[in-house]
Order: sequence, then structure tokens, then C-alpha cells
Amino acid sequence: MRWINFSLPGSGRQAYGTLDENDQVREIRGIPWAEHEFTGQRHGLSDVKIEVPVVPPTFYAAGLNYITHIREQEALAGRKVNVPPQADIGYRAVNALVAHEENVVIPEDATHIEYEGELVVVIGKKARNLSEAEAMQCVFGYTIGNDVSERVWQRADRTFWRAKNSDTFKPMGPWMETEFDLARAQTRVSVNGEVKSHFDTGDMLFNIPTFLSRMSRNLTLYPGDIVWMGTDGHSPKLDHGDTVEVDISGLGTLRNTFVRA
Repeated sequence: MRWINFSLPGSGRQAYGTLDENDQVREIRGIPWAEHEFTGQRHGLSDVKIEVPVVPPTFYAAGLNYITHIREQEALAGRKVNVPPQADIGYRAVNALVAHEENVVIPEDATHIEYEGELVVVIGKKARNLSEAEAMQCVFGYTIGNDVSERVWQRADRTFWRAKNSDTFKPMGPWMETEFDLARAQTRVSVNGEVKSHFDTGDMLFNIPTFLSRMSRNLTLYPGDIVWMGTDGHSPKLDHGDTVEVDISGLGTLRNTFVRA
């Protein structure tokens, strides 16, 4: 099932709904992973504004989770990048989230912006101390993320507070899909209509159950939490006016334009 978080232009009202094959949104009262009911209202997709699928209680992100990406980072840095020995998780900031078709704003003092197209896992049940065999039971669905980075800042700062978490640096959407075949999924990232990255979405160093199981030994996962699963390939330097599309088969396409502040 495809779930969309939307608002009605001019009203300020925001709600969830299911999206059918005819681009009709069937509105609900409540949230998808908890108690809810259909209101009886329907909207055309073209008549609503797509919002960020979920504003999470906690925003997790896996780094260096695809081998090719690690090798490319080595080549760019001119030094060896260690392959992670275990599924370590990091954090991102909620302030950086923006929706499908919203602009990514390049800060005035930024000099080298890149994309990272990623699969996003949405948690639907509170969970702790999961085995790998149990881990997928807490997953509600999936969406798409673009982990925008300022690479000069990433090398210079002691933390990633600017490089990864500046306002608008985390586009996510356009919706959440509960039925997704990771084994058959392909990720394609295009800049201005030209494919720049293409990889098997599931070709991860550490898979989803491994991350969720390891995380849950020390962290309680809550409904609405999101986990970004990393990227493969290498991004070109992005400039003012570039439009980036992240397409994951079975999930749709996340599209954002980059604009200079």
C-alpha cells in the first residue's frame, strides 16, 4: 500500500491518505502505523501538496554501507578508507528534511555540494532487543532520501553538523510504500535528466535486519523513526539550477531542484 502525507493548498490542513493507481488520495484520520479510519474524503494527487512522509522522533543514518562507494571515496581522498567492521549507525537532523519537489538551498558559503540517493526504512512498531530474524517485524514501509552533503565542510568540521544537516539538505519522499521487493530494486540517480548513478539497492555491506538488530540492543526504536541505509556510486558537483531525481524501483521518484541562497 502507498501512503502519502499531504496538505491542501490554502487551508493549511495536513493529513495522511492512501494513494491508488488512479492518483486518487483516500484521506484518513490518524496515522498509518497506528489506529486510523478513512474519512470518506478523496483528493486528486494534482490537487494536494506532497509533504515529507514522516517527521521522525529519531533520524538514523548508516554511512559507508556500499563497497563501491567506499572504493570511490578512497580514490577521491587519495588514501585508504577502512571498510566498517560492523553495522554502526549515525544521526541526522530533522530540521534538514524537505519534501518532494521542494528546493534544496545551497548556502552562500558552500562550495562543493553532492547528492546521495538512499533507501529509507520507516519504523512502525516500538522495538528493543530484536534478533535479526525478528527485525523486519518492526518495519512499516519504505521511502526515498537524498543525503545532500557539502564535502569541503565534511572534511573540515569536527562533526557533520553543517555538512550533512544544514536546512533543506535531506529531501525525502514522495510517499511511503509498504509492499517493496528489495531483492529486485534498482536505484538510479539523475541530474537534469541524465543518469549519473545506478546500483542494486539491496547490495549493502550490512543489510536492514543487521542494522535494526544491532541498534535495538542499545536503542529503543519507536514508530515513525527512520533509518537511511547509505548509498553507492559517486555524485558530480551540483550547481544552482540542477534538478536531482532519485528513483528506486517500486517506490517512485524523489525530485528536488538545487538553488543558491
